[in-house]
Amino acid sequence: MRDAWTPLQRMTSELAFFGHTHLQGGFSRREEDWAEDYPEYDANNSELVEQYTMEVPPGSRHLVNPGAVGQPRDGDWRAAFAIYDEALAQVTFFRTPYDVALSQTAIREAHLPERLADRLSAGR
Repeated sequence: MRDAWTPLQRMTSELAFFGHTHLQGGFSRREEDWAEDYPEYDANNSELVEQYTMEVPPGSRHLVNPGAVGQPRDGDWRAAFAIYDEALAQVTFFRTPYDVALSQTAIREAHLPERLADRLSAGR
């Protein structure tokens, strides 16, 4: 997404986290080099906790989306989050299973739109 290029150019910090897109991953810039980095997980292991590490070396800039604990939009129903380790200069992304049926029940009991409950199991 080239929409990230301008913010990467104007950032005063080397690392910023953002949300709302519900898509786990990030954008990087080092001098004039540009990269998009999205975690790759094994779709056959969706019942397991998985992780993916992105390096954030000094002198580079990164915009990072840790993902969505609920309402993901990438087809993976598991909760998505990330942990930044400043000492290792890494962001580690995680995907972990959770009780989707329980969450769907809570959504319905709160009288929220049905589509919010339905999309949890599909990750869309």
